[in-house]
Amino acid sequence: MRVAVIGIGALGSLFAARFHSQCDLVMCGDWPEQVQAVRRDGLTLIDRHQRASLQRVRIANEVREVGRVDLAFVLVKSYKTGQAAALAEQILSAEGLAVTLQNGLGHAEILQAVLSPRRVILGSTAQGATLVRPGVVRHAGEGPTYLARPAAWTPAFERLLQLFEHAQMEVQVIAEVNRVLWSKLVISAGINPLTALLRQPNGYLVENEPARGLMLEAVAEAARVARTQGVALDPAEAGAQALAVARATAGNQSSMLQDVLRGAPTEVEAITGMIVACGAPAGLATPVNALLLRLLRTGAQQIDIGALVRLREHDRHL
Repeated sequence: MRVAVIGIGALGSLFAARFHSQCDLVMCGDWPEQVQAVRRDGLTLIDRHQRASLQRVRIANEVREVGRVDLAFVLVKSYKTGQAAALAEQILSAEGLAVTLQNGLGHAEILQAVLSPRRVILGSTAQGATLVRPGVVRHAGEGPTYLARPAAWTPAFERLLQLFEHAQMEVQVIAEVNRVLWSKLVISAGINPLTALLRQPNGYLVENEPARGLMLEAVAEAARVARTQGVALDPAEAGAQALAVARATAGNQSSMLQDVLRGAPTEVEAITGMIVACGAPAGLATPVNALLLRLLRTGAQQIDIGALVRLREHDRHL
């Protein structure tokens, strides 16, 4: 089976490292430093026990180097989904599938418009990864990957499941993937923007009381918006889950913080932006999410928690 991993950041590197011994795999991306490092030195995976292993993974930055594939994992940042869809259309075989495990919402529609709904498998993963430097990825968190049950259980989909099984990565096929996507979105809305603005690891949101309060407000707003989209999430339960995630990943930098630190665009539009956009037509106020979105849209520099709380209070009295 031929597999392409479109996206060569942290998550793409993790999946490539775990899958490459099980199939004929190629990484696809245009980040020059990563392409050069993997071509020169290979891809180093640091596992959960801090053991390093070198993987000789093929990497391509041009379509002609890829060839036809049976599966394409779309693991790019949300704002690059259109480019990824165009690439997938060129490299996928006639019965090939594109599997998206991206953050936020809105990417599935872009892929389906290009490839057709039957060729897109929507999913979400609890696997965590941190790119230490180009060519070196750390497995930061183990968790299941959820895939939407397809309308037709094809041989290609069966091979996809076998790939996870052979790589010893938990995978579950579920009918209600929308609930999983919204649950992850709600937690991400609480953790990612705050850690990015505060320049703090996830654990800070547990340890610092004002930061914890803002996170819980953001999560509660997002959970209420989820209800308007047909996903019944309890705000208190969602807050408890966000705290548990932040506590379990206390030393980790969120993906949005990693983006900010290296001067890259963030996925705030696909996460916080979606919360605000979905809440408005339903008449739901999302003041904390709107504040975080505004600050990240304007490229806010690092802000301390005291200043952030004051901005929240200012907005509250407008």
